[in-house]
Amino acid sequence: MSYAPIRPARKDEIPAIGLLISHSFFDLDANRYLVPPLDDRLRVMADFFTLLTENAFEYGRVDVIDHPSGEGLAAAAVWFDYTKESPGPENYEERLKALAGDYHDRFVALDQLFEKHHPHDPHWHLAFLAVHPDHQHHGLGSELMQQVHDELEPAGVSFYLEATNQNNVRLYRRTGYADMEPFEMLLPDGTPFFRMWRAA
Repeated sequence: MSYAPIRPARKDEIPAIGLLISHSFFDLDANRYLVPPLDDRLRVMADFFTLLTENAFEYGRVDVIDHPSGEGLAAAAVWFDYTKESPGPENYEERLKALAGDYHDRFVALDQLFEKHHPHDPHWHLAFLAVHPDHQHHGLGSELMQQVHDELEPAGVSFYLEATNQNNVRLYRRTGYADMEPFEMLLPDGTPFFRMWRAA
């Protein structure tokens, strides 16, 4: 299967990217914790990922790979630039409460966990690396990461991410990321994220 080259996302694609991430992450333990009912999960998580992707579009970068047919997106990477000060999403608390509804407390717990463990050294943060389930195992995620590494590393940039499971940990180790200390950070139900760093 032949995929188009990586390109920057367009602003009008942000909701589609949020939905792509929600599809890609649908069965992850963290998403099960955040929105347990299957009937609500895709919609709520898509709105949440769209909210954060909007902010990354303005203050980081969002790269995509098109579906081979030209209809829709096969993969996306959402990065935040923590080498400088950037504002968070506008009206974040109100928008989060509106989209999360009955699950708001769970999203607050997630935000608190991430804020507590986020590194302070300058870096670019890979917030979401999403490949549609129909297009996984073709190396698209690795391609998206490698392009950013190749572009930014000559300037001495380091990179950070939170892996969601051991399979992803192994993938990221192969692409130059190392375990941080502490390595695990746990949601209230014990679901782990794994902190990883790629030094400049």
